[in-house]
Amino acid sequence: MNASPSRGEIPGTDAEQALADQVRVAAADGTRLAVRGGGSKVFYGNLVAADAELDCTAHSGVVAYEPTELAITVRGGTRLADVEALLAAHGQQLPFEPPHFAPSDAASRASIGGTVAAGLSGPRRPYAASVRDALLGVRLLNGRGQVLDFGGRVMKNVAGYDVSRLMVGAMGVLGVLLEVSLKVIPRAPGSLTLVREEPLPRALELLRRWSRRALPITASAWVDGRLYLRIDGGEEALAETHRLVEGLPLETPDAFWRDLRDQRLGFFAGDAPLWRLSLPPATAADVSDALGVGTLLVEWGGALRWLRGELPVADVREIAGAAGGHATLFRVGTGARPADGVLTPLAPVPLRLHRKLKDAFDPIGILNPGRLYPDV
Repeated sequence: MNASPSRGEIPGTDAEQALADQVRVAAADGTRLAVRGGGSKVFYGNLVAADAELDCTAHSGVVAYEPTELAITVRGGTRLADVEALLAAHGQQLPFEPPHFAPSDAASRASIGGTVAAGLSGPRRPYAASVRDALLGVRLLNGRGQVLDFGGRVMKNVAGYDVSRLMVGAMGVLGVLLEVSLKVIPRAPGSLTLVREEPLPRALELLRRWSRRALPITASAWVDGRLYLRIDGGEEALAETHRLVEGLPLETPDAFWRDLRDQRLGFFAGDAPLWRLSLPPATAADVSDALGVGTLLVEWGGALRWLRGELPVADVREIAGAAGGHATLFRVGTGARPADGVLTPLAPVPLRLHRKLKDAFDPIGILNPGRLYPDV
């Protein structure tokens, strides 16, 4: 099934050529470009030291989609909401449940290219797949204006180390995503969200216990002293899991998980800095207590922890690193970005590898300079 361009939109091939021409001219002139899709994640990452903007929104549309293949290929500027609507019409969905970061009263501007470039997944991620797991292949524009293809469009065509997965979370510093091919999964016939009043240590203990059982859990979250658990499946599976897990059914589960995914819950309100800690799921609850934090939200069975407040950057990074994870200043709020960037700085060897990759894909350094790391 192919989507036709909307009225006034440049057809896909013409838009691709226009983007390639703009990058080639920029490379010749040394013009630094801020790669931009819908702009829904412009807050994320470091500030880009750019001279001009590369608008990718006109390069949109579905390239290939056959539901029986459980894969879809779309152009980078395609709206994420349109992709999800198309999949839902065929009883399918993206396995990583990506965030839109759209206000509840506004249409989502998130693009599929930006979704892959940011590499951010939603509540389903630990129970289904990450963006990197779901990516089959990409068609991209490098810093010289050359079009490159990596990976494939269906699962049977992907083998060996896939360079395309380097683009996940690269924030556009390696190339402009012209097309992405993604795995999709069927939607479950039914869903139920259960809520229990639990302190965090007990909630983490329960999540670890349930993770060792074959339960159809597809999302978990702890916030404001309550543990939320989403289970998907048929009627019998839902009833049996409810019996084992216990808890009260949530009346508006879809709204809760959307608001969590897009950071519209009360926890995320305000201008205080927001930290994102990626930790081993078994990390003790007191890892955040050591920072004297009063505002905490936990997802992914304990592997993702959000902290709100004015916290010392070095302390947050040290505690996350000691636990075997890392910390990102996800939203700066009213504070200032750290001089060494919002992501935890890389050790010398990984940093050297990042620079070599940047040199290989964007030797002149014109694509989103500094967005990922200040000197990459």
